[in-house]
Amino acid sequence: MSSENESGNSVVASKPCLSESQVIRLAESLFNLKASGVKPLPSYDDQNFYIRAENDGTCDCTEYVMKITNGEDSKNVELIEAQTHVMMFLSNVGIPTPRPVFTNTGKILSYEAIGNGSATQKHVVRLLTYLPGTPVAKIVATPDILFNIGRMAAVIDESLNKEFHFSNKKIFDRGDFIWNLSNTPLLRNYVHAIKEERLRDLIEGVIKQYETSVAPNLKNFRKCINHGDLNDYNILMQKTSTSVGRDQYNVSGVLDFSDMSEGYYVFEVAITIMYMMIESSDAICAGGYVLAGFESVIELTKEERDALFTLVCCRFAQSLVMARHSVLLCPQNEEYLMITAKTGWKHLVTLTETGKEAVEKVWSETARSYNSEAH
Repeated sequence: MSSENESGNSVVASKPCLSESQVIRLAESLFNLKASGVKPLPSYDDQNFYIRAENDGTCDCTEYVMKITNGEDSKNVELIEAQTHVMMFLSNVGIPTPRPVFTNTGKILSYEAIGNGSATQKHVVRLLTYLPGTPVAKIVATPDILFNIGRMAAVIDESLNKEFHFSNKKIFDRGDFIWNLSNTPLLRNYVHAIKEERLRDLIEGVIKQYETSVAPNLKNFRKCINHGDLNDYNILMQKTSTSVGRDQYNVSGVLDFSDMSEGYYVFEVAITIMYMMIESSDAICAGGYVLAGFESVIELTKEERDALFTLVCCRFAQSLVMARHSVLLCPQNEEYLMITAKTGWKHLVTLTETGKEAVEKVWSETARSYNSEAH
């Protein structure tokens, strides 16, 4: 997901544009890594490259991802350092996250001046271990998979809240960061990108619902640091076995910590539910399985549960509006930017037409049924 903010034009304009040969040179000069293969990976506004390295016998890992952050976000080196420390922490407590490879000078990142045509920009460059697996978007997400993803979302937030010790955790208080659900009203600054009046009206209805039913109750929600982007491409699964004709999977990777911000437990489960609905053949029920998994670790309060439906709609609104806005700025990246939109509008319409009470009933009954069968 993008780290799009009020300076969204700057973020898109500052997307790095390195060639594979430049990446090979950076790998060697910064990390003493001799690359034997390089290929680009999809990214919203940064550049990511898969790197296979020659094994010199000193390291078991021969696969890496180099991340080159866009020039605008690279200005906040301290935030990127904090995100990288979170990845190391979660890896240490058993969550499968990429780990940084230290530079030749012993740092977790490098701040590099990189030429792009006639211009030169400074970009944060990191080398991370590569995690194997298949994105959730590419497999059939069974109830067990959805439950485990919901549970993992809760474990991430709970671990960060209770065990993560960092000198400047306030760095995650990101103000008007557009992807924080508390900033849903800021979507009005971007809704001009949606040309269809009925869809603009739909988004305005979601924003008003947030302002009237959620915003006044934020003080009653439990705070934490959110991953903020547990989408179906940021969660990797690996097959463990096949039984009764059905493949069994475990989570093998959690990727992309660039949208981390201070939020609330209920934000994380709402975001996770929204993304797990995208590819599901039974989208509303999918939310119930995710909720059951999340509440197996963190049970939502009455106030948090009451806000969940609206917050799921808010995340759909954020994703759909910002995708349209970003396509206006970067039309050549439309295919990647519009992944969620392929089914997202349909799901948001279905949610609003079905209504809060009916959807919450399905979520509750699905979660209760899953828990009964599991035990």
